[in-house]
Amino acid sequence: MPSALVLGFDPHEVPGMDGDAVRAVLDEELARFGEHAIDASMTLIAPDESAESVVVAALSERDWDVVVIGGGIRKPEALVTFFEQVVNLVRQHAPGAAIAFNTSGGDSVEATKRWL
Repeated sequence: MPSALVLGFDPHEVPGMDGDAVRAVLDEELARFGEHAIDASMTLIAPDESAESVVVAALSERDWDVVVIGGGIRKPEALVTFFEQVVNLVRQHAPGAAIAFNTSGGDSVEATKRWL
């Protein structure tokens, strides 16, 4: 069974976000992976100095086929340095994984399937 790791911000750690509502969407998306015979895990990080160790730990859990980097990490221009850090951590700690990008918390399955 192919595997995917989804990396995104913990919606409870992002100011102004309805953390419970966003988390519900993310949980629904994680469940959808099973419907597509993909073994998936989601790691949600805080946008702070703890992120690197959390991302490295998740990347090191196993050999991932695809790592999806969520739009919350990728889209805000102010976070471009953080985004670069995450991409480089994926390259270093999961070199065999394809890197995919979703457009929202609800299309990570499609982003993964493009690379499987």
